[in-house]
Amino acid sequence: MLVIRMQRTGRKGHAQFRVVVQDSRRTPTSGKIVAQVGTYNPHTKIAALDTERAQHYLNHGAQPSDRVVALFKKEGVKLPKWVADPAQKTGKLRNPEKLRRNQPKEEPVAEEAPAEEAVEKPAEAAETDTEATPAE
Repeated sequence: MLVIRMQRTGRKGHAQFRVVVQDSRRTPTSGKIVAQVGTYNPHTKIAALDTERAQHYLNHGAQPSDRVVALFKKEGVKLPKWVADPAQKTGKLRNPEKLRRNQPKEEPVAEEAPAEEAVEKPAEAAETDTEATPAE
């Protein structure tokens, strides 16, 4: 059975993908492909697909992967009725209270009041120190 899947290319940390038609028993990295249908760059979100060839293989029973189904929908390739829609994933947060956006906002403190208090306190402390120490 044939499948339409993505084959990773590119250097480490900068992936690019080929959209290939391949025998389902092979791994994507084996290099043995039936046809290359297009390319996809996830960094720029640009896909270059040969829609006629993709449509040909879909009409003849090639099974697209979930990621390829999403890519074909985005590019406007008509999918047969038997192709299942990939389920949308809903992510759950483990500790939503730790998120910065859920923290209470701190009110800005006026800068004048603490500065005046800081000036007065050392003066008072200096006066009390001279009074507390007896002169010998």
